[in-house]
Amino acid sequence: MANLTLSLDDALLQRAREAALRENTSVNALVRDYLSRYVDARSRRLQVLDAFDVVADRSNSSSQAPWSRESLHGNSLG
Repeated sequence: MANLTLSLDDALLQRAREAALRENTSVNALVRDYLSRYVDARSRRLQVLDAFDVVADRSNSSSQAPWSRESLHGNSLG
């Protein structure tokens, strides 16, 4: 396992220590958990965007005219 050195504001570190104490864990575990969740969520977002691109590429529909609120809802101003 690799080591990482962080620079934190003293007040933030104190709050993190208090949070870790309340949760019966360590600041190290809190940071590790946060980074793991962050990386996993980012990876899932990228997978969804890739899937969306695949669907969009397969679609034959396109719009040449600009959309307006009225045209989208079938309303006309006139």
